[in-house]
Amino acid sequence: MPLLLWIILFSLLGGVLSVIAAGSFLLFPERLRTQLLPHFVSFAIGSLLGVAFLGLLPHAITANPNIDVHNIGLTVLIGILVFFMLEKLVLWRHCHSSHCEVHTPEHHHDKSDQAAGIFILIGDGLHNMVDGVLIAAAFMTDIHLGIVTSLAVAAHEIPQEVGDFAILLHSGFARGKAFVFNIISSITTIIGALAAYYGLRGLESLLPYVLAIAASSFIYIAVADLIPGLHKRPHLGATLQQMTLIIAGVVVIYVVHATLHQ
Repeated sequence: MPLLLWIILFSLLGGVLSVIAAGSFLLFPERLRTQLLPHFVSFAIGSLLGVAFLGLLPHAITANPNIDVHNIGLTVLIGILVFFMLEKLVLWRHCHSSHCEVHTPEHHHDKSDQAAGIFILIGDGLHNMVDGVLIAAAFMTDIHLGIVTSLAVAAHEIPQEVGDFAILLHSGFARGKAFVFNIISSITTIIGALAAYYGLRGLESLLPYVLAIAASSFIYIAVADLIPGLHKRPHLGATLQQMTLIIAGVVVIYVVHATLHQ
C-alpha cells in the first residue's frame, strides 16, 4: 500500500474515528461514563509513554548515524517547554474531565460561553493538525512506528474528545451540532498529515527532530495533563487500578511494536 494511503488512513484513525468513539461513549449513562473515563485516561498515559520512549525516541536517535544524541535531548526539552507555553496560551488544551476548572457548568451559562465553545473547537483543530504532522513524520520514518504512533494518538484522543463534548454541551451546543463540529475539527488531522508528507519529503535530515518533538508532545500530555488527574483518587485500590492500566498501555505498545517488526 502506498505510504500516502497509510498516512491518510491512520490519520483518520487518530482523528475522525476518535470523535466517533467519543460520541458513542456519550450514549452511555452518565454514571457509567464517570466510572470508565479515568480508566481510559490511565491506559492512554501508558500508551503515550510507551510510544515516546519505546518508539519515537529510539527512532529519532538511530535514524541518522551522524546525529548528535545531545541535540535530540535538547529538542525534547525545548518541545516540552514550548507545549507548556502553548497550554498557558490555551492553544494546547488537554482537559480530560468534565469536572476541571474550564468544564464546570457555572462557566457555561451566559451568552459569551458560545464563543468559548467555538474557541475550544479552534484550539482542538490546531492540536489535531499537530497530531497529523506527528503521524505523518512517524510513517515517513517507519511504517510500524507510524502505526503505533497512530494508536497512541487515538488512545489519548478519545478521552480528550469526551472532554470536548462536555465543554460544547455546557456551552449550549445541541448533541448533534457538537458532534458535527467535532468531526469538522478532527479533519485537520488529515490536513496536518498531508502538509507534513509534502513538506518533509526530501528533508529526511529533519525527521529525527520532528520525532523528538512528537516524543516531547506525548511525554508532556501524559505527565503534565493526564497524570495529575489520577492523583485525585489517591487511595490504594484506585492507585493499583491506575498502575495496572498504565502498564497495560505500555505493554500493548511494546507488543504491537515488537510484533510489527518481526
